[in-house]
Amino acid sequence: MSRILGHNYIGGQRSAAGAVKLQSVDASTGEALPHDFYQATLEEVDAAAKAAAAAYPAYRSLSAERRAQFLDAIADELDALGDDFVAVVCSETALPAGRIQGERGRTSGQMRLFAKVLRRGDFYGARIDRALPERTPLPRPDLRQYRIGLGPVAVFGASNFPLAFSTAGGDTASALAAGCPVVFKAHSGHMATAEWVANAVIRAAEKTAMPAGVFNMIYGGGVGEALVKHPAIQAVGFTGSLKGGRALCDMAAARAQPIPVFAEMSSINPVIVLPQALEARAESVARDLTASVVQGCGQFCTNPGLVIGIRSPQFSGFVQQVAGLMGDQPAQTMLNSGTLSSYGKGLQKLLVHPKIEHLAGSPQQGNQAQPQLFKADVSLLLDGDEVLQEEVFGPTTVFVEVADQAQLNAALNGLHGQLTATIIGEPADFEQFGELTPLLEQKVGRILLNGYPTGVEVCDSMVHGGPYPATSDARGTSVGTLAIDRFLRPVCFQNYPDSLLPEALKNGNPLHIQRLVDGKPSRDAL
Repeated sequence: MSRILGHNYIGGQRSAAGAVKLQSVDASTGEALPHDFYQATLEEVDAAAKAAAAAYPAYRSLSAERRAQFLDAIADELDALGDDFVAVVCSETALPAGRIQGERGRTSGQMRLFAKVLRRGDFYGARIDRALPERTPLPRPDLRQYRIGLGPVAVFGASNFPLAFSTAGGDTASALAAGCPVVFKAHSGHMATAEWVANAVIRAAEKTAMPAGVFNMIYGGGVGEALVKHPAIQAVGFTGSLKGGRALCDMAAARAQPIPVFAEMSSINPVIVLPQALEARAESVARDLTASVVQGCGQFCTNPGLVIGIRSPQFSGFVQQVAGLMGDQPAQTMLNSGTLSSYGKGLQKLLVHPKIEHLAGSPQQGNQAQPQLFKADVSLLLDGDEVLQEEVFGPTTVFVEVADQAQLNAALNGLHGQLTATIIGEPADFEQFGELTPLLEQKVGRILLNGYPTGVEVCDSMVHGGPYPATSDARGTSVGTLAIDRFLRPVCFQNYPDSLLPEALKNGNPLHIQRLVDGKPSRDAL
């Protein structure tokens, strides 16, 4: 079994300068685990950020192939983590071993996917406009553009995905791929897990001769502000609550040099159930929807928290079917006591609201989360009441019944930005409700037909983002290869001879996917 030191990771060294010790907790029993972790001091936060800054010039200058080798090595180290590691993650999160094994594969898969992105070269976004010396009335100089990494990135670990959205998760993978060293803030809910993964990253860095400081990790509460405000940090990646993400955004904006924060924060992921689907398969929709709501104790950022349907006897029967299924769902252990407490508070807001009816679920008590079902009056969406806009993170959902197609559109217009929206329908539904897709395009980052949002494919075309408050910047994604764009910026070279150009912009570079010559796609320069 790997020995847990609990020391911070700074510039390739371990550091425990502070006197404050932290302990991780067994999520199922609430008992402290036998490991001490040292809260990072402000001096250690400063040292970690400076170590990343010192590593940046050398790391960003490495070839795409060298960085790809680093990411592949991280993936190999993650895959090699065995049963002892899985047991640690399970104890800290109460997640089952099968889930952790699958998430480990997704995490290593993300690293390998970004290694492929580096090798194919399209992330450079190379654009070339050749000189036109004979153009009148003025000649045009030779202009070439590509993209470089922003600089050191601060990444905050997520509670609900201890691997895929944490130490070596998507933010870290995409930042490292972009040429940006990382300072990772370990989540307090799974610090031992973070240490195991950080050790894997460091082993990979050493095996591939990466510069010291390419990856750093700090422990502790209250260190996030110092990290975000540090002048060496050039961007932030975050997955968590709306309150936490917004606080980071405000800190970053208030800096002398404001920096971007790419925060995934809050989403209720509406599911729209259309009439013909209920006529054809209400029972299977009820069963699959219920399974999506309670999957993983509802601790997914894409958990369906709102279900909308048009008033009819079929919809009333469907609501009763889901109520029966939800009432039969067992209680589950949540990630930690803080998550359980937040779930209880979210339920209480729904329970006391005069326009919301409780349909199913045992009273919330004890140390496990009880699945719940509610029904809310449509006026809450039409009038802009915030109660239905606030994510209840856990195994619960709210039904809303609308009078007709026009009111459905009005209710959807009342929604804030979301990660996903789902349409359950038959071909006749899609023809009748054709306006839903352009409407939802304005509201969400991913639209699903006849599927359920709990589950995110890691690939080129995936978008895991959306308008505020789903994310702080709807132009990006935290899952999929487009995530690398968040940590890149363009640089243009004017009248540079080929010998002085970056390799990615030199004539004949085989990595170019597309060059623009006189504004048109061309491969003439290859």
